[in-house]
Amino acid sequence: MQLNGIAHVYLTVSDFEGCLPFYEKLLDFFEMQCLVKTDVLFYCVGSRTGIGIRKAKQEYADVKFDQGRAGIHHLCFRARNREDVDKVYEFVRNLGARIIHSPEQEDVWAPGYYSVLFEDPEGIRLEVNYVPGRGNLDPGVTLPLPENIQARLSAW
Repeated sequence: MQLNGIAHVYLTVSDFEGCLPFYEKLLDFFEMQCLVKTDVLFYCVGSRTGIGIRKAKQEYADVKFDQGRAGIHHLCFRARNREDVDKVYEFVRNLGARIIHSPEQEDVWAPGYYSVLFEDPEGIRLEVNYVPGRGNLDPGVTLPLPENIQARLSAW
């Protein structure tokens, strides 16, 4: 069975009120539509997916995101072209997001891989990338990737 993409992703944040303005602006920029907005959940749909931002339970209010802990490492959105990656960079920079890396090409992930990496107010890492053509699904790409490339990607 082949999947038809990701249906939705929920991110739990300890400071919901502090993160809400960031995600309202970001998801609106992504042309996603608000489906639910309560005091504990902000959920938008568009681009064949849903993104939910949920308030952490009170007992976890002081627990901060840690990329190295079990759970989500980062969330990556796929752009339709390189120019969109550049537009996202300008947008999130103006939002005051912490930029981990500005738009750059990193061919080790896939031929032509181009991305920007930034953090939300909680430190959750978000990426927007563009991969031309079929990327690693191109018949000319041998999978799995060579061991030396896998080792480099695993260290990241």
